[in-house]
Amino acid sequence: MDIEEAFQVVGEFGRHQKRMITILVFLQIYMACQSMLIILVGAVPEYHVEPFTEGVDGDVTQHSVKFTEDISSIVTEWFLIKHEAYKVNLAGSLFFAGVLIGNVLFGPLSDKIGRKPVFLTGLFFEVLFGYCTALAPSYELFAVSRLLVGLMNGGMALVCFVLTQEYVGKSYWAMTGTLTNMTFAVGIALFGALGYYVRQWRSLATVANCPGLLLFLLCVNLPESPRWLYSRGHTKQAEDILQYFAVRNGKGRILVKLRRTANTSNPDAASPGVFQLFTHPILRWRTVVLMYVWYACSLVYYGLTLNASEEKGNRYLSVAMYGLVELPAYPLCMYFINKQWAGRRKSMANFLAFAGVSCLLTMVVPVSGSLVSATSLALVGKLLVSAAFNIAYVYTSELYPTVIRNAGLGVCSMSCRVGGILAPFVPSLKSLHTSMPFMVFCLSGISAGCLGLLLPETLNKPSAETLDELSSPKYQRILEPQVHLLEDKHLMDHNGADSD
Repeated sequence: MDIEEAFQVVGEFGRHQKRMITILVFLQIYMACQSMLIILVGAVPEYHVEPFTEGVDGDVTQHSVKFTEDISSIVTEWFLIKHEAYKVNLAGSLFFAGVLIGNVLFGPLSDKIGRKPVFLTGLFFEVLFGYCTALAPSYELFAVSRLLVGLMNGGMALVCFVLTQEYVGKSYWAMTGTLTNMTFAVGIALFGALGYYVRQWRSLATVANCPGLLLFLLCVNLPESPRWLYSRGHTKQAEDILQYFAVRNGKGRILVKLRRTANTSNPDAASPGVFQLFTHPILRWRTVVLMYVWYACSLVYYGLTLNASEEKGNRYLSVAMYGLVELPAYPLCMYFINKQWAGRRKSMANFLAFAGVSCLLTMVVPVSGSLVSATSLALVGKLLVSAAFNIAYVYTSELYPTVIRNAGLGVCSMSCRVGGILAPFVPSLKSLHTSMPFMVFCLSGISAGCLGLLLPETLNKPSAETLDELSSPKYQRILEPQVHLLEDKHLMDHNGADSD
């Protein structure tokens, strides 16, 4: 039997898998706290500067900073104001720079040596560096710790997401992926509530980091991904883990005999690397389209967030609202992506296109003061692009074979971070025309939606485990005609080049 048939025998989403997925899903709350930490830890209170004189003749003028809000943050501890104010944003940028690097490094590494060792190593060091953040005696060490936390967070989050997919049958991938992203949004809201009750920034950083230690201890006993073992030719180990799943799911001892893969005869052969994403005739096209889709998702998401964040108010409530506003997106996309008439491809494309339309309408309605305002449209747009983002995660994991899935997610996530980094600079285009920034967001969303339609549908279709299986005629026949012709042409051109 193949791996999907084996999951149907031992249980696609049995009670043991539910326990494992629960641990990985709760880990999203910890990762959300780390991602949002700088918002409250780097809060800038109201202040004013008072001059005073010193010296015998009063000829030396000094300045005293008075904070008018009772807030504990790195700003108040290290006086990061005036010409030092950039350091707060720099710490946030260093975290996301670390996330970007982690996306690229951890993905291929987990495809090569396994999901579990990379996942546990990343989680252990993220918790360790998280405590370094709370105990940092200077800004410089604080900034370095945020870079290292981001490095571990970015890579470990990818592997965690892939494990939630590979522990269960393919028919449950959309559900586990959506549950993972939804819990991250809940984590943002919970972090806002935690910040309200824990005001001292070092205590907040410590308390937000403690769940990571507990979750690490729970994750130590998680098994290796049976899908990864099977794709790498370690058939016996994959069979043992699947049989263990059957026992823990209450199905008794079931004999699982997996079909031998091309890698079985040489399980230690080199696994595909990042370059295969751009050299393989089918993966090359998918990767280019998906990178742009992820980039556009991030650009539109943060662009709308910047517009919505202009509203003044309670900072703790704002953090919670930015998480809660995403929650309706997840049941919405779950409904559409499992319908045969919509599926993954059309749902993602439409959510992106309508998010782009929201950006367009934001330019022609009042900023506030009515039901249909720029702020309300921005929040609706964020809901739509959150749904598209969630589908992109699930859809991308289904489009890549198991042997190179993490590398594909890593490259796509890297382009996503590029979009997030560029989003704050787009408003400067107002110097050309006041509507130019949102025109950029609009065109990005609509163009990404159109390009997404060129990808194959994966709903109720088998996923490839190896590159050979991806290129096989049997697998190619499951694609839609228009996508099949496009990818088949790439494949024929590739084969023709090899024969020459």
